[in-house]
Amino acid sequence: MDYSPITEFIVGQNVPAQTMALLLLLPVVATLASFFRQVVGIKAFGIYAPSIVTFALLAFDPNGLKYGIAIFGSVILIGMVTRYVLRRFRLLYLPRVAITLSVISFSMLGILVLGGATHRTGLASVSIFPLLIMITITEKFVAVQLEKGTRAAVILAAETLAISLVGYALISWPAFVRFILAHPWTVLLTIPLNVVLGKWTGLRLTEYFRFLTVLRQK
Repeated sequence: MDYSPITEFIVGQNVPAQTMALLLLLPVVATLASFFRQVVGIKAFGIYAPSIVTFALLAFDPNGLKYGIAIFGSVILIGMVTRYVLRRFRLLYLPRVAITLSVISFSMLGILVLGGATHRTGLASVSIFPLLIMITITEKFVAVQLEKGTRAAVILAAETLAISLVGYALISWPAFVRFILAHPWTVLLTIPLNVVLGKWTGLRLTEYFRFLTVLRQK
Protein backbone atom coordinates (compact mmCIF):
# COMPACT_ATOMS: atom_id res chain seq x y z
CA MET A 1 0.00 0.00 0.00
CA ASP A 2 1.30 3.45 -0.96
CA TYR A 3 1.35 5.71 2.09
CA SER A 4 1.78 9.47 2.07
CA PRO A 5 4.78 10.89 3.97
CA ILE A 6 2.38 11.95 6.74
CA THR A 7 0.98 8.44 7.03
CA GLU A 8 4.45 6.89 6.98
CA PHE A 9 5.55 9.23 9.76
CA ILE A 10 2.54 8.44 11.95
CA VAL A 11 2.83 4.69 11.35
CA GLY A 12 6.54 5.01 12.09
CA GLN A 13 5.60 6.24 15.58
CA ASN A 14 3.99 2.84 16.25
CA VAL A 15 0.46 4.05 15.53
CA PRO A 16 -1.36 1.20 13.69
CA ALA A 17 -2.44 2.13 10.16
CA GLN A 18 -5.93 0.78 10.89
CA THR A 19 -6.29 3.07 13.92
CA MET A 20 -5.17 6.05 11.86
CA ALA A 21 -7.61 5.13 9.09
CA LEU A 22 -10.54 4.88 11.52
CA LEU A 23 -9.73 8.24 13.11
CA LEU A 24 -9.51 9.86 9.66
CA LEU A 25 -12.75 8.23 8.57
CA LEU A 26 -14.72 9.55 11.57
CA PRO A 27 -14.94 13.15 10.18
CA VAL A 28 -16.05 11.66 6.85
CA VAL A 29 -18.85 9.66 8.48
CA ALA A 30 -19.91 12.66 10.60
CA THR A 31 -20.02 14.84 7.48
CA LEU A 32 -22.10 12.18 5.75
CA ALA A 33 -24.61 12.28 8.61
CA SER A 34 -24.60 16.09 8.42
CA PHE A 35 -25.30 15.92 4.67
CA PHE A 36 -28.23 13.57 5.17
CA ARG A 37 -29.68 15.90 7.81
CA GLN A 38 -29.23 19.23 6.02
CA VAL A 39 -29.73 18.28 2.38
CA VAL A 40 -31.70 15.04 2.34
CA GLY A 41 -33.75 15.74 5.48
CA ILE A 42 -33.09 12.48 7.34
CA LYS A 43 -32.79 13.43 11.01
CA ALA A 44 -31.75 10.18 12.72
CA PHE A 45 -30.57 10.40 16.35
CA GLY A 46 -28.31 13.37 15.63
CA ILE A 47 -24.80 12.87 14.21
CA TYR A 48 -23.09 10.94 17.00
CA ALA A 49 -25.45 7.95 16.97
CA PRO A 50 -25.22 7.04 13.25
CA SER A 51 -21.46 7.64 13.35
CA ILE A 52 -20.80 5.18 16.18
CA VAL A 53 -23.27 2.64 14.79
CA THR A 54 -21.35 2.80 11.49
CA PHE A 55 -18.12 1.83 13.25
CA ALA A 56 -19.96 -0.79 15.30
CA LEU A 57 -21.12 -2.43 12.06
CA LEU A 58 -17.53 -2.37 10.86
CA ALA A 59 -16.43 -4.05 14.09
CA PHE A 60 -18.84 -6.92 13.40
CA ASP A 61 -16.91 -7.85 10.25
CA PRO A 62 -16.81 -10.20 8.45
CA ASN A 63 -20.54 -10.43 9.21
CA GLY A 64 -21.11 -6.75 9.88
CA LEU A 65 -24.48 -6.31 8.22
CA LYS A 66 -25.84 -9.73 9.07
CA TYR A 67 -25.33 -9.58 12.82
CA GLY A 68 -25.07 -5.82 13.21
CA ILE A 69 -28.55 -5.14 11.84
CA ALA A 70 -30.00 -8.05 13.83
CA ILE A 71 -28.54 -6.78 17.10
CA PHE A 72 -29.53 -3.18 16.35
CA GLY A 73 -33.12 -4.27 15.72
CA SER A 74 -33.12 -6.48 18.82
CA VAL A 75 -31.89 -3.62 21.02
CA ILE A 76 -34.60 -1.28 19.71
CA LEU A 77 -37.34 -3.90 20.07
CA ILE A 78 -36.33 -4.90 23.60
CA GLY A 79 -36.03 -1.25 24.61
CA MET A 80 -39.50 -0.53 23.26
CA VAL A 81 -41.10 -3.48 25.04
CA THR A 82 -39.31 -2.70 28.31
CA ARG A 83 -40.47 0.90 28.18
CA TYR A 84 -44.12 -0.23 27.90
CA VAL A 85 -43.70 -2.64 30.82
CA LEU A 86 -42.09 0.04 33.01
CA ARG A 87 -44.61 2.73 32.12
CA ARG A 88 -47.09 1.53 34.75
CA PHE A 89 -44.49 2.00 37.53
CA ARG A 90 -44.14 5.77 36.80
CA LEU A 91 -40.39 5.79 37.36
CA LEU A 92 -38.09 8.76 36.86
CA TYR A 93 -36.12 8.92 33.61
CA LEU A 94 -32.65 7.80 34.73
CA PRO A 95 -33.77 4.78 36.81
CA ARG A 96 -36.01 3.75 33.93
CA VAL A 97 -33.13 3.92 31.45
CA ALA A 98 -30.89 2.00 33.88
CA ILE A 99 -33.46 -0.81 34.15
CA THR A 100 -33.87 -0.82 30.37
CA LEU A 101 -30.12 -1.14 29.85
CA SER A 102 -30.04 -3.98 32.38
CA VAL A 103 -32.80 -5.87 30.57
CA ILE A 104 -31.06 -5.36 27.23
CA SER A 105 -27.73 -6.54 28.66
CA PHE A 106 -29.27 -9.78 29.93
CA SER A 107 -31.10 -10.20 26.62
CA MET A 108 -27.87 -9.73 24.61
CA LEU A 109 -26.16 -12.30 26.84
CA GLY A 110 -29.00 -14.70 26.12
CA ILE A 111 -28.67 -14.07 22.37
CA LEU A 112 -24.93 -14.77 22.51
CA VAL A 113 -25.54 -18.00 24.45
CA LEU A 114 -28.17 -18.99 21.89
CA GLY A 115 -25.72 -18.21 19.10
CA GLY A 116 -23.12 -20.47 20.69
CA ALA A 117 -25.63 -23.26 21.31
CA THR A 118 -26.77 -23.18 17.68
CA HIS A 119 -23.17 -23.02 16.44
CA ARG A 120 -23.52 -19.48 15.12
CA THR A 121 -19.86 -18.83 15.77
CA GLY A 122 -19.91 -15.37 14.21
CA LEU A 123 -22.59 -14.26 16.66
CA ALA A 124 -21.12 -16.01 19.68
CA SER A 125 -17.71 -14.38 19.12
CA VAL A 126 -18.97 -10.80 18.79
CA SER A 127 -16.73 -8.30 20.60
CA ILE A 128 -18.11 -6.45 23.62
CA PHE A 129 -17.42 -2.99 22.24
CA PRO A 130 -19.82 -3.01 19.25
CA LEU A 131 -22.42 -4.57 21.54
CA LEU A 132 -22.01 -1.74 24.04
CA ILE A 133 -22.28 0.81 21.24
CA MET A 134 -25.55 -0.72 20.08
CA ILE A 135 -26.90 -0.84 23.64
CA THR A 136 -26.14 2.86 24.24
CA ILE A 137 -28.52 3.73 21.40
CA THR A 138 -31.30 2.67 23.75
CA GLU A 139 -31.03 5.86 25.78
CA LYS A 140 -31.58 7.96 22.65
CA PHE A 141 -34.51 5.76 21.69
CA VAL A 142 -36.16 5.96 25.12
CA ALA A 143 -35.66 9.75 25.27
CA VAL A 144 -37.41 10.21 21.92
CA GLN A 145 -40.15 7.80 22.95
CA LEU A 146 -40.92 9.87 26.04
CA GLU A 147 -40.79 13.15 24.15
CA LYS A 148 -42.34 12.37 20.75
CA GLY A 149 -43.88 8.91 21.01
CA THR A 150 -43.00 5.42 19.80
CA ARG A 151 -43.70 6.07 16.11
CA ALA A 152 -41.25 8.98 15.95
CA ALA A 153 -38.64 6.97 17.86
CA VAL A 154 -38.94 4.00 15.49
CA ILE A 155 -38.65 6.30 12.45
CA LEU A 156 -35.54 7.97 13.86
CA ALA A 157 -34.04 4.56 14.67
CA ALA A 158 -34.66 3.41 11.08
CA GLU A 159 -33.12 6.62 9.74
CA THR A 160 -30.11 6.14 12.02
CA LEU A 161 -29.62 2.63 10.68
CA ALA A 162 -30.03 3.82 7.08
CA ILE A 163 -27.29 6.46 7.45
CA SER A 164 -25.09 3.94 9.25
CA LEU A 165 -25.46 1.47 6.39
CA VAL A 166 -24.35 4.10 3.87
CA GLY A 167 -21.44 5.01 6.12
CA TYR A 168 -20.54 1.34 6.53
CA ALA A 169 -20.50 0.85 2.76
CA LEU A 170 -18.14 3.81 2.43
CA ILE A 171 -15.63 3.02 5.17
CA SER A 172 -15.54 -0.70 4.35
CA TRP A 173 -14.63 0.12 0.73
CA PRO A 174 -10.94 -0.87 0.51
CA ALA A 175 -10.18 1.56 -2.32
CA PHE A 176 -11.56 4.48 -0.30
CA VAL A 177 -9.57 3.52 2.80
CA ARG A 178 -6.41 3.27 0.70
CA PHE A 179 -7.12 6.69 -0.78
CA ILE A 180 -7.53 8.24 2.69
CA LEU A 181 -4.23 6.76 3.87
CA ALA A 182 -2.51 7.91 0.70
CA HIS A 183 -4.02 11.41 0.89
CA PRO A 184 -4.90 12.06 4.57
CA TRP A 185 -5.04 15.83 4.01
CA THR A 186 -8.27 15.36 2.01
CA VAL A 187 -10.12 14.77 5.29
CA LEU A 188 -9.63 18.49 6.03
CA LEU A 189 -12.02 19.20 3.17
CA THR A 190 -14.85 18.05 5.45
CA ILE A 191 -14.48 21.33 7.38
CA PRO A 192 -15.34 23.73 4.50
CA LEU A 193 -17.96 21.24 3.35
CA ASN A 194 -19.64 21.44 6.75
CA VAL A 195 -19.43 25.23 6.60
CA VAL A 196 -21.41 25.06 3.36
CA LEU A 197 -23.88 22.60 4.90
CA GLY A 198 -24.20 24.89 7.92
CA LYS A 199 -25.37 27.71 5.65
CA TRP A 200 -27.79 25.55 3.68
CA THR A 201 -31.09 27.41 3.23
CA GLY A 202 -32.72 25.41 0.45
CA LEU A 203 -35.48 22.85 0.73
CA ARG A 204 -34.40 19.37 1.77
CA LEU A 205 -35.11 16.49 -0.60
CA THR A 206 -37.73 15.01 1.71
CA GLU A 207 -39.47 18.40 1.81
CA TYR A 208 -39.76 18.40 -1.99
CA PHE A 209 -41.76 15.17 -1.72
CA ARG A 210 -43.78 16.49 1.23
CA PHE A 211 -44.76 19.72 -0.54
CA LEU A 212 -44.94 18.25 -4.05
CA THR A 213 -48.62 19.12 -4.45
CA VAL A 214 -48.03 22.74 -3.40
CA LEU A 215 -45.05 23.12 -5.72
CA ARG A 216 -47.02 21.77 -8.69
CA GLN A 217 -49.69 24.43 -8.16
CA LYS A 218 -47.18 27.28 -8.56
